[in-house]
Amino acid sequence: MKIATFNVNGVKGRMPRLLEWLAESRPDVACLQEIKTGDATFPHQPIEAAGYQVIWHGQRSHHGVAILARGEKPVEVRRGLPGDDSDGQARYLEADVRGLRIASVYLPNGNPTGSPNFAYKLAWFERLVAYAQTLADAGRPMVLAGDFNVVPTNADIYNAGTWRFDAVLQPETRALYQRLLAQGWVDATRALHPNERIYTFWVNEAAFHRNAGFRMDFLLLSPALAPRLLEAEVDAAHRGRDKPSDHAPVWIRLKP
Repeated sequence: MKIATFNVNGVKGRMPRLLEWLAESRPDVACLQEIKTGDATFPHQPIEAAGYQVIWHGQRSHHGVAILARGEKPVEVRRGLPGDDSDGQARYLEADVRGLRIASVYLPNGNPTGSPNFAYKLAWFERLVAYAQTLADAGRPMVLAGDFNVVPTNADIYNAGTWRFDAVLQPETRALYQRLLAQGWVDATRALHPNERIYTFWVNEAAFHRNAGFRMDFLLLSPALAPRLLEAEVDAAHRGRDKPSDHAPVWIRLKP
């Protein structure tokens, strides 16, 4: 079983790249982030024509997440993160697919630091940590997949000094990610590639060509699921294609 996450940075504008990647990589399940369209305008028809059924949690022009499954419909469990009923940003979608619980997650960027954006990022992350604890405690096989907008360590970025003031590298941001892992969630990429320089985001084309990247897109496996992990890779070449997203797809393969 192959599960992927892909921040598409606008699903309408990236549809050719998304369909190309689905045809080439053929994930069984794909979680999308930053679809940047409302619920009523999500372009589901070409995705369905490609053999995927899809659910989505959209927001006009901003944010938004979706879950695609090849040949079957994801069964929605939750849209939106609990803990703040006033939060209208579309950043979390959870579903049952092929016997697994899977969530598509898009954490706030939080820049600039010291601003209300950064305060919102930390508050949202705190809510995710609290809710993830209930998911971990439930003991079911589960994947938290998405763009977490955190660079966990200096080994996950080409030059930490250049970006030291960015919200994704702040100690508070990193500490929240470590609290998440302390619940037992396994960062699949790092589990299989503990010492490699691996990136999933490049700020522009020039950065991609010199591999000046960040690793911010993760598939986190619950303790019950982690023993089934076989592969974890990044489809980095898709970042170099015509009119791409600034993120590359990340995927894992699981034992039956």
